[in-house]
Amino acid sequence: MPPEEEHRVQVHLDKLLAARGITLTELADQVGITLANLSILKNGRARAIRFSTLTALCHALDCQPGDLFTVQ
Repeated sequence: MPPEEEHRVQVHLDKLLAARGITLTELADQVGITLANLSILKNGRARAIRFSTLTALCHALDCQPGDLFTVQ
C-alpha cells in the first residue's frame, strides 16, 4: 500500500477544540502528552494512539472516540 494510503482515519480534533473553546496547548496540559505529539495526532500523521491517551482525550473533551475519529 502506498504511504499516502496507509490509513483512511480522519481526526476531528480541530472541530472539537473549536467547539470547546480550548487550545491545543491547554488540551496537551490536561491530557498529559506533549504538544508535539498532540499536533502529530491533530494533523493526521499519527500511526497509533494508546487507549490511555484516547481515554484522556475523551474525558478532557467530553466526547466519544467516534467524535474524534472517522474512517473514510
